[in-house]
Amino acid sequence: METDLSLYIEMAEEAMEYALEHLKIELEKLRTGKVAPSTFSGVTVTYYGVPTQLNQVATISAADARTIIIQPWEKKMLSAIEKAIFESGMGYTPQNDGQLIRINIPPLTEERRKLLVKQAKNVSEETKIGIRKARREAMEAVKKEVKAGYPEDAGKKKEAEVQSMTEKFEQKAEKLFELKEKDIMTV
Repeated sequence: METDLSLYIEMAEEAMEYALEHLKIELEKLRTGKVAPSTFSGVTVTYYGVPTQLNQVATISAADARTIIIQPWEKKMLSAIEKAIFESGMGYTPQNDGQLIRINIPPLTEERRKLLVKQAKNVSEETKIGIRKARREAMEAVKKEVKAGYPEDAGKKKEAEVQSMTEKFEQKAEKLFELKEKDIMTV
């Protein structure tokens, strides 16, 4: 029984780690005023009929502080990449010169910064929901084992362990959000 509970707690911890990693990836996509090629990591292009990540069909680089250059490995991908960027809903206008795609990133307005902070907060809250879901599943497993004959005092210790782990991960998520908020609001 002990190993079953340890397994459930380990699975909950892995789920919490995954939620935190997802938060890091999503926060990285939110631009802060500096161009980052990773902003386009979520863009999917149709490549020979197959949805493919943009960074797998082109080189993405920062030409300067306000310009992203996308150099496709095959010239015929230019229009597909351009279309994918338009459809991504990111609000950028790609400029296709027949060789590569340039994207000029305008400076952030105060209103846009506040909107980005709001998006970051939403992603952070979704992460906390995922962490709490993992906690709930682990707690249910502990309660089930206690009903099946696992010692109640040991069950309480396991519940406390899960709660402590949950609080640790929620604090990490909050810290990541606070860092991103500071980064976004810094002009």
